[in-house]
Amino acid sequence: MRISLIVTTYDRPDALSLVFKSIESQIIKPFEVIIADDGSDERTSKVVENFKVKSNFKVVHSYQSDKGFRASRSRNKAIAKAEGDYIVLIDGDMILQSQFIKDHAINAKPGFFIQGSRVLLSEIITKSILKKRKIFFNFFSAGLRNRKNTIHSNILSLFFSKESNHLYGIKTCNLAFFREDCIRINGFNNNFEGWGREDSDFASRLMNIGIKRKSLKFNAIQYHLWHKENNRESLVDNDAILQMTIDRKVTWCDNGIDRFFL
Repeated sequence: MRISLIVTTYDRPDALSLVFKSIESQIIKPFEVIIADDGSDERTSKVVENFKVKSNFKVVHSYQSDKGFRASRSRNKAIAKAEGDYIVLIDGDMILQSQFIKDHAINAKPGFFIQGSRVLLSEIITKSILKKRKIFFNFFSAGLRNRKNTIHSNILSLFFSKESNHLYGIKTCNLAFFREDCIRINGFNNNFEGWGREDSDFASRLMNIGIKRKSLKFNAIQYHLWHKENNRESLVDNDAILQMTIDRKVTWCDNGIDRFFL
């Protein structure tokens, strides 16, 4: 199975360079890495070009102009370029534990999408990590929240990972699915602009076509670098789109990934 790892980013090249370093440390490398760039400046382009030179796998820089927070559109554009069978989405401030890709490959199963979890890093430790370029952590590392999520165990994962059909905790910072399932629902809804709910809408439409959710624990571990909260001024409008998807059991968005296949 060919895994396309898609990294969403916007103007955070220092964090992105550490994400790339953690990708290079993977026990099993992805088939390709696609950077879904939502309008970053030239600093990010330089980091991506450097990563391309170093890597022994395909690296694609999928770029769109900066017209505000348009993560749905950026992810669609990147997924449309993907040549892999299986998509793993992360954000550009997520440092990956060395078995991250391997764990996603093992847990991939037709008829399911995977929601992973994360370890949150404090503001102080994030500044230190960016300075020291550290990418390896464990249960006893300083500055960690939800510390239990650092534990990697296939046995614990077997017992604590659950299948469910609810939207609580849906986040595209650690989300995986078969590309063909994404195409069936026309990907993310480009009508979502500004932060929030585009990920829940996507998951809701997957579940509406019968794709089940598996919440993965103690596998596919990632460490989330601290950042300020995103502006939530679009949340009311985005909540309305999501609620319509839920109430009407929508499976297809008219303004989706198909426009990038034209």
